[in-house]
Amino acid sequence: MLTVRLTDELEHRLDSFAKSEHQPKSQVVKDALLFYFENKEEAKKQTAYTLGKEMFGKYGSGDGSLSANYKEKLKEKLHAKNAH
Repeated sequence: MLTVRLTDELEHRLDSFAKSEHQPKSQVVKDALLFYFENKEEAKKQTAYTLGKEMFGKYGSGDGSLSANYKEKLKEKLHAKNAH
């Protein structure tokens, strides 16, 4: 058994939500705790890669050889600039 003290505002919101969902307040609190724990556990599994994978390559040039031959590309650009 657990007793939790809520602010008046939070208790009012819980009461209103429970009524709108036609569920007892205790069930809403149980569901909320499960949701919270699942999200916290999922967040712990996140890595830098999974957090940023949608951004990787998004603004890339499409030329996968740039890291291997960047000196050559730089020389070409400098020669082209100096030729004008």
